Amino acid sequence: MTVRDVKLAEALGERYLSYALSTIMQRSLPDVRDGLKPVHRRLLYAMRELKLDPKSGYKKCARVVGDVIGKFHPHGEGAIYDAMVRLAQDFAVRLPLVDGQGNFGNIDGDSAAAMRYTEARLTAAAEALMEGLDQNAVDFKTTYDGENSEPIVMPTAFPNLLVNGATGIAVGMATSIPPHNLSEICDGLITLIRKPDIDIQSLVKLIPGPDFPTGGVLVESRDNILKAYETGRGSFRLRAKWEIEKLDFGQYQIVVTEIPYLVQKSKLVEKIANLLGDKKLPLLGDMREESTDQVRLIFEPKARTVDPAVLMESLFRHTDLDIRISLNMNVVDRNGVPGVKNLKQVLEAFYAHRLEILERTTQFRLDKINHRLALLEGYLIAYLNIDEVIRLIREEDHPSPLMQQRWGLSEIQAEAILNMRLRSLRKLEEIEIKGEHKTLSQEKSELLNLLKTSSLQQEKIIQDLETIKSQFNKKTELGRRRTVLSDPPEEIIVPIEAIVEREPVTVVCSQKGWVRALKGHAVTADDIKYKDGDGELFLLKAETTDKLLVFTTLGRFYTLSVDKLPGGRGHGDPLRLLIDLGSEEDVVDLMIHSPQGEDKKILIASTDGRGFITSRAGLVAQTRGGKQILNVEGTKAALCREMIGDHIAIVGQNRKLLIFKTDEIPEMTRGKGVILQRYKDGGLSDVKFFELTEGLSWKIGDKTRLETNLLPWLGKRGQGGKLPPTGFPRTNRF
Repeated sequence: MTVRDVKLAEALGERYLSYALSTIMQRSLPDVRDGLKPVHRRLLYAMRELKLDPKSGYKKCARVVGDVIGKFHPHGEGAIYDAMVRLAQDFAVRLPLVDGQGNFGNIDGDSAAAMRYTEARLTAAAEALMEGLDQNAVDFKTTYDGENSEPIVMPTAFPNLLVNGATGIAVGMATSIPPHNLSEICDGLITLIRKPDIDIQSLVKLIPGPDFPTGGVLVESRDNILKAYETGRGSFRLRAKWEIEKLDFGQYQIVVTEIPYLVQKSKLVEKIANLLGDKKLPLLGDMREESTDQVRLIFEPKARTVDPAVLMESLFRHTDLDIRISLNMNVVDRNGVPGVKNLKQVLEAFYAHRLEILERTTQFRLDKINHRLALLEGYLIAYLNIDEVIRLIREEDHPSPLMQQRWGLSEIQAEAILNMRLRSLRKLEEIEIKGEHKTLSQEKSELLNLLKTSSLQQEKIIQDLETIKSQFNKKTELGRRRTVLSDPPEEIIVPIEAIVEREPVTVVCSQKGWVRALKGHAVTADDIKYKDGDGELFLLKAETTDKLLVFTTLGRFYTLSVDKLPGGRGHGDPLRLLIDLGSEEDVVDLMIHSPQGEDKKILIASTDGRGFITSRAGLVAQTRGGKQILNVEGTKAALCREMIGDHIAIVGQNRKLLIFKTDEIPEMTRGKGVILQRYKDGGLSDVKFFELTEGLSWKIGDKTRLETNLLPWLGKRGQGGKLPPTGFPRTNRF
């Protein structure tokens, strides 16, 4: 035994590369020519070898799977049977290649019965895929054990890659090709053959988008569809198909008749039921499942005044009634190289494959004709010299060489003459041979002309496409377009009440930053328990449809949905886990924003006495990273207050009080703001908005003090202010 030192990185790299290539080529990515992966190709070929054509009887799937494992595909029987089941499911593939008998699963997501209970045979579409295998249309290779042979690729009479689509995940790459309509693909391919310079934009007019087995409504914009087909990458937005059924007394119900592709109906119904139970769909009153072999989901609105479009929009946003189907045309080309191709390149690859198939099958037929013509010519020579042929056969021990020498026959012709039956010596047989010779000679001339003329080859391929197209035309159940093409829907504003049921809650935030939401507004500080060493910081009345705005020392606002806050049990969750607070960032203030209420003005101020007025709705951030509002470089954010009143009172840490009109503060969306009060020492302590005619009030313990003579403290924004009235709190806060 020889031991060889190899670097671990090199050994791993070499072996992993081999594994990756094997996964890409032999398992995950389809061939651009026939759209099949090896397991599918071997399944169909094994069924053909078992003579399971559409006109024959069914055979047990276990027999088919056993043949595939034993002869072609030595993998797990479960994976092979699953691949076979998918080819038989009319809700998974656009043009089934396997005709199944028994339980092959359903749209609810139920799995197929065991292979020993189900039976299968090929469909007409599968026959069209393999037409020409016995005419030398494709190359064969030996199987894994060297005992049999299998086709490298199928002849495939139609672009199966686009018609049935494909999905797969390899090492470092994946493929996702949705199914399309056969008639549309054939129309696009025929146009491409006749106009090789056609652009993808013109092709997309003939192939407007995918056509899914389960129907639905494609609501993607034409520009996005075109871009996806031009690049080979993109996605399509697919929605359920629904309609309104009118009921008595002005009532109505919504009926969903088609659900998106590969969405399991049972899980969809379960998800909607859970959302309904969790009160996440307040506009939906009830849901019923009335499906048979046809999908029928009933949605009853909470009230007849509910807009059906708004109700469905809320369902689209929360469930798989609206999904995105990805497009990634990553396929293996004829040279075994994987790559992403656009729509035109896929069609061109199929056309090149069909040209090669046509050339090979034509040559195969020519070889057969030439062989037959040679025999017929030998027979005719025998008829012309029948007496001499009989004499040679009777008198000579080896007549074949003599006949070859005398009449210039080949060995095959001489042997054919020797093998003739006596009854073939009739005059009628001679006439039939001459007729056959003439017919075959004419066919040979046509085939030779076909091989030499590219235009004839194009017309022949177009004729074949027209034939397959007529077999599955749009008037048939398999051929009709099932997915409706629609423009992108207009944006529907869904009120928060359509998503979250409106209920009163009390938001509690402790001094250490633990937040929770308790049901109801009748919650007092005495009703709330905190951890040892912790206590109340904020107690805010809100509703489940509101937003919680978190203002921090870095001048950033974070947004939390009140309905997403932890419940009243326990002590809640730390704010730092709910939002992306920086390590040097602390919470300054909390505020409730009600989307259904009026948009109020807010004062935002920093510790150095600068600030500005902004819209509360403008503070709402849609990301966990928050929204930067106040530029607090060199200082910190101090507070945010709702603007209620015509005057503002501001007090600094130096215990100076200043009062001025609120309209002196500018409105801004973000920035440093303007100087509200100047300080020599310290910074901003507190502010309060009030009506000047009502006076300025503040709390001292449980009592409230009111000061109406405010003339000494009235001034202009940016002044220093004066010492507050007697009795003002030593905390310098209102």
